[in-house]
Amino acid sequence: MRLLDAPLVGKRRVSRDIWVLGFEAPAIAEEVRAGQFVNLGLGRGFMLRRPFSVYRATADGRIEVVLKAVGEGTAALLAMREGDSVSCLGPLGRGFDLGGDATTVTLISGGLGVAPMPLAARDARDAGKQVTWVHGARTADELCEEADGDAVVLATDDGSSGFAGSAVAAAPESDLVLACGPNRMLAAVAARWPDAQVALETYMGCGTGVCLGCAVPLVRGGYDRACTEGPVYRAADVDWSALPSHLHYAIA
Repeated sequence: MRLLDAPLVGKRRVSRDIWVLGFEAPAIAEEVRAGQFVNLGLGRGFMLRRPFSVYRATADGRIEVVLKAVGEGTAALLAMREGDSVSCLGPLGRGFDLGGDATTVTLISGGLGVAPMPLAARDARDAGKQVTWVHGARTADELCEEADGDAVVLATDDGSSGFAGSAVAAAPESDLVLACGPNRMLAAVAARWPDAQVALETYMGCGTGVCLGCAVPLVRGGYDRACTEGPVYRAADVDWSALPSHLHYAIA
């Protein structure tokens, strides 16, 4: 885990409301693995850091995160200019496990669930696996324009692009399924593939296991901390009925 000042080095829009921000953070870029996240501190009156899955990590020392403006914190991030810095803590959490003898991997993402998938595609290919990426959104203009895989499948709830229906319904069978998106989507993944690995959406404060604000209810009883034991879990291990189906990030 590293703590460093990370200057903004790039910004681009990849859907109607989703942006990619790039930061110079070479020590984190070298270490991060798919499914891990960073906690970004804004300063300037923002008490809590904001957690973001790492979208990409490049050989020249950049990390990227994806976000949309849903509150004061994310709006402040989008208002940054190149050269402005954030305090960046990471890499944090337990990411996807791409070991084992699986030869085919399906990545399933919904909305902002694209966040860990480019790194997942990279790490899966590095492990010699064939990658299919299935990405879904409500409408065509909400789909992320960037995707990475040996095959890419798009799905929209309204049928305006690609498969008419959910990303879960559009996904093919494979040896290994990795998913990220709204909790109700992940619950559907768990029903179809109990052994899938899912990256959870949850509220988070410190990102280091201290504040206990990211409790994840488990089927076996008790709770885990998403920031340390997660955010990636075996799908069938999570008590989906005890998680909100949608998170409201009014202060994000």
